[in-house]
Amino acid sequence: MGEVVSTGLSDDIAVVRVDKPPVNAMDQSVRAGLKRAFSELRANPDIKAIVLACAGRTFIAGADIKEFDTGIDEPGYHEVFRLIEDSPVPVIAAVHGTALGAGTEVALACHYRVAAERASLGLPELSLGIIPGAGGTQRMPRVIPFEAAAEMMLSGRPLPAIQAKELGLVDEVAQGDVTEAAMAFAKKLVAAGNGPRKTRERPVIGAEKVAETLRSKRAQVAKTMRNRLSPIKLLEALQAAAEKPFDEGLEVEKAVSASLQQATESRALRHLFFAEREVRKIPSLPPSVTPRPIDRIGIIGAGTMGGGIAMAFANAGLPVTMVDTKQEALDRARATIRKNYERSVSRGSLTADQMEARMKLITLALDYTAVSTADLIIEAVFENMDLKKKIFVKLDQIAKPGAILGTNTSTLDIDAIAAVTKRPQDVIGLHFFSPANVMRLLEIVQAKKTADDVLVTALEIAKKVRKVGVVAHVCYGFIGNRMMDPYAREAEHCVLEGATPEEVDSALEDFGMAMGILAVFDMAGVDIGHLTRVALGNAFHNDPTFYRPSAMLTERGWLGQKVGRGYYRYEGGKRVVDQEVITLLHAEGRRLGVPQRKPSAEEIRERCLYAMINEGARVLEEGIAFRASDIDVVYTSGYGFPRYRGGPMFYADSVGPKKIYDRILEFQRSLDSQYWQPAPLLEKLAKAGSSFGQWQAEQTR
Repeated sequence: MGEVVSTGLSDDIAVVRVDKPPVNAMDQSVRAGLKRAFSELRANPDIKAIVLACAGRTFIAGADIKEFDTGIDEPGYHEVFRLIEDSPVPVIAAVHGTALGAGTEVALACHYRVAAERASLGLPELSLGIIPGAGGTQRMPRVIPFEAAAEMMLSGRPLPAIQAKELGLVDEVAQGDVTEAAMAFAKKLVAAGNGPRKTRERPVIGAEKVAETLRSKRAQVAKTMRNRLSPIKLLEALQAAAEKPFDEGLEVEKAVSASLQQATESRALRHLFFAEREVRKIPSLPPSVTPRPIDRIGIIGAGTMGGGIAMAFANAGLPVTMVDTKQEALDRARATIRKNYERSVSRGSLTADQMEARMKLITLALDYTAVSTADLIIEAVFENMDLKKKIFVKLDQIAKPGAILGTNTSTLDIDAIAAVTKRPQDVIGLHFFSPANVMRLLEIVQAKKTADDVLVTALEIAKKVRKVGVVAHVCYGFIGNRMMDPYAREAEHCVLEGATPEEVDSALEDFGMAMGILAVFDMAGVDIGHLTRVALGNAFHNDPTFYRPSAMLTERGWLGQKVGRGYYRYEGGKRVVDQEVITLLHAEGRRLGVPQRKPSAEEIRERCLYAMINEGARVLEEGIAFRASDIDVVYTSGYGFPRYRGGPMFYADSVGPKKIYDRILEFQRSLDSQYWQPAPLLEKLAKAGSSFGQWQAEQTR
């Protein structure tokens, strides 16, 4: 392997090139290479300018995230970037691909920036619970307007090259080879006698509006980034950039950055960063297994889920045939899909031509034989075992040999579904989340007889349609819905005790859940979960309070948003308190002998979350999930669990399994003991002073 950082000469222009596949991350070896290269070039009087470029598909695409836990070895970022900025000759960054984090920060330390036409630059550090800590908060407002710099860092969205040039972040956009363009730019600078342009010596742009911008951004953070520390600290560092000399501001940035790196928020987000890369590693799956080719998709069912899945595949450029028994269902699906795409066009995220190209990839049919040549067929009808079995019998008859048969069931026994076919090895669960064209999670359920190459193909499919595919084994509800069951049970029971739906949902939303569970039921349809529980008999028959609120609403036809009424009323697209529902459910609680009280917000959160975590421990014990971190990915990708808390199992570790175990024992004494039985794994970890993270590490040794 060649040098990580090399130096070449073209006349009197030096090209320093970073070559550290796959993404040229700014690790210790890259920093050391840059220090050596720029130190050597300082001693060469013949060099008139330097171009900093990268090999491969991208410019430096970020830092080495592992260093946040292991420590940053010398040379540090600030030493190297100051060395670049102090170059006696102009330094031009040649940016291609995606320059993120440290990549953009090193470009800011250069004196000029030339970017490829399709390049982008961004500072997404908040997604890891940190701030741009290598000078980004101090240099960026000196290159682009302060308000734009703040928005860039708060949103984390990278700027396309054209937009970056408009703001002043990029000096020139190159149509062809960016390194050659940067060298040509360097020669023009030399010819014109233009020397270094140190970013740190430039004034903050738009300094007169800093106070107003900071007020606005702090209000925005309080509203849209509740419970998070890093956005608040980011604004502190930006304020220092505007109010202090560069070096003093840099010291503020360093202090803020150091304080955030080991904060729970940052550890949680780094945990998820690595967890999402770990989910594809399936224990005992031979590395020699290769996926089956998937070129054509069939979907059975033209409802909301079927249409969303069709869009997900069309977005990935794959032709889809959607089958339904009713023409009106197909017509409705086509209209809904077009409406969704038109919304994207109106937002500017899709062109009209792209919309039409995707619409052409979706074919509608009334006959199952239309999917007989498909490589993958996904059943996406409602949760009814008899109906699903009938569909799989038909698919077994018409699907070509080797076709993968997927079911989108969210709760049902996939082994039982596979058993009605003569090809159970080809059957797998592909549980998409609604809306399927938007939600990141794909729960991949491996049945007992699912072939290895079918599982590998499912993981590749997830990647193809830009989903996070997490593998689970068969049980009621798999990972996500199984753990959601006790979470929602406690929420409903709190209402029977005397809490209002709004109090329950607000307690959960204040914790950071994207939506309270009762509002989720209204959005999905209160009847969906109720009818599934009735069909499966999944209830404690000696407990008439079990999910009684949902049963009562279903009996009255108050099914949620689709009828304008459920746990709440819906007026003008907004949820409003429904006093009649509150009175009804509280009266039912009294009738059933539920002790009437007003659970505090803290108790509501503990009961819902600790019940979920306890069930998560059982999911791990039973091998339904491979890793605790897999559960965290499921919940942060598909169930609205706040990413900055790391997922339920990481959150359990941050609270402490011992504290959760002790609280469950308290609930066992004060509430219904049949529900509050500590999972053996939770008890084991609590008594050993261990954690789910430690348990996972021990399993993988």
